[in-house]
Amino acid sequence: MVYVPTRGDAPARIGPGVRQIPEWGAKTVDSNVYADPTRYELERERVLRVSWLLAGRSTEIPNAGDWLSYEGHGETVVVTRQPGGGLAAFHNVCQHRGPAIVGPLGGCGARRFTCPYHGWVYDTTGLLVGVPEREDFSAEHLEGMRAPAVAADEWGGWVWINLAGPTAAPPLMEWIGDDIATDLGRFQMESMILTDKLEFDVPVSYKAIVDGFNEVYHATELHQAPPEFTKAARGTAFHLVGQNSMMFVPNPARLAELNETWDHHRNTICHYVVFPNTVFNCNPDQIQVFNPVPMGVDRTRFICWELMYDGDADDPEYQTYRAGADRHWEGLKHVVGQDIAIYEQLARTKQSMGYVRNTLSDRECKISKYHDTMDRLIRDAR
Repeated sequence: MVYVPTRGDAPARIGPGVRQIPEWGAKTVDSNVYADPTRYELERERVLRVSWLLAGRSTEIPNAGDWLSYEGHGETVVVTRQPGGGLAAFHNVCQHRGPAIVGPLGGCGARRFTCPYHGWVYDTTGLLVGVPEREDFSAEHLEGMRAPAVAADEWGGWVWINLAGPTAAPPLMEWIGDDIATDLGRFQMESMILTDKLEFDVPVSYKAIVDGFNEVYHATELHQAPPEFTKAARGTAFHLVGQNSMMFVPNPARLAELNETWDHHRNTICHYVVFPNTVFNCNPDQIQVFNPVPMGVDRTRFICWELMYDGDADDPEYQTYRAGADRHWEGLKHVVGQDIAIYEQLARTKQSMGYVRNTLSDRECKISKYHDTMDRLIRDAR
C-alpha cells in the first residue's frame, strides 16, 4: 500500500496554474490592519461572527453526549454530538446571569449541562430545561429560553462552526467551495489520524500568521531552504477561488514527473487557505493544519495539528511509512519554531512609528487578495 492521496483527474481548472497574479500583487497593506483595536472589533462583528471557523476534529466527539469547546475572539461555544449522529452547538453562556455553563473544554457522555452559579440546567442543544425555584421567575421570561444556537457541521473529519447561527449561516460546503472541496478532499482527511497537536500563545495579530502561510517567499531566508527549493518555488502555482485560495509549491526532486503529469498531489506541497484563518499544508504523505485563533487585536492562540494516514502497525510497509512521516514531522516542528521566532520579531515592531505598511510583490498575491477580502466583507456588512 502506498500512503498518498487517491489518484484521479483533477478539475480542469487545476493545472500548471498561474505563476503570478499581478492584479493582486505589487501592492501595499497598511500596518494598522494588524494593530487597530477599532478595526479588530469590526472584524469580530462583520467577519469572524459570520465565517465558518475550525473548532476541532470529529474524532474528539465520536458518541452522543460528547462535547468540545471553541474559545476565541471573546466567544465560547460548546459543540455536542447528538443521538442521531449530528451536531448541535450553542454559546456557552447561561441566560440567567452570564457565566459559562460548561467548565471543561471537552468531555463525553453528557446528558445535561448545569450552570455552576445557580444551577440552571440546559440540554445538549443549549435549551433551558431546568430552573431551581422556577416559580420566582416570570413564566414569560423563561418560555423557550435557550443559550443562543450556533451553526455546526462537519467536513474532512473536522468540526466547523458559524456564530451567525443555523438559520443565517451559509452552507459550509458553499463557504469552502467546490474547488477546494474537490482538490483538498482527495487527501481524505476524514480517514487520517491525529498524531500530534501543538499550541502557542503568540503576541501578534492572527492575520500576520495567515500572511506567512499565504506565500513561500520567506522559505529561503527564514527556513534556510536550499537553492534547488528556491528555484523550484519560482514555479509555484496560485489559484484564488472566491474568498479562499490554493497554492502548489513544486517538489524540486520531482519536477520531471510534475511537468509531465501535473499530478500536484504527489509532486508538490499543496496548500489551501479557507478564509479567514484555516490553513491546510498538504505533503503527499501527511497534512499539517494551522489554525491561528484570534484572542485579541494582537494576541493569537496558534494551533498546529499533524495528520497521518492510518494503517496496520504490524505491517512493515506501514512501519516504514510512519517512520518517514514521523521524521518529516520532527523537521517541520523545527520549521514551526522558526515561524514562532519571526512572530516574536514582529511583536517587537508592531507599535513602532517605523512600521507603516507592508510592501508586497507580485508573488505575494495571496496576501493582497486576503486583505482585500477582509476589507470588502467589513465594508459590505455596513
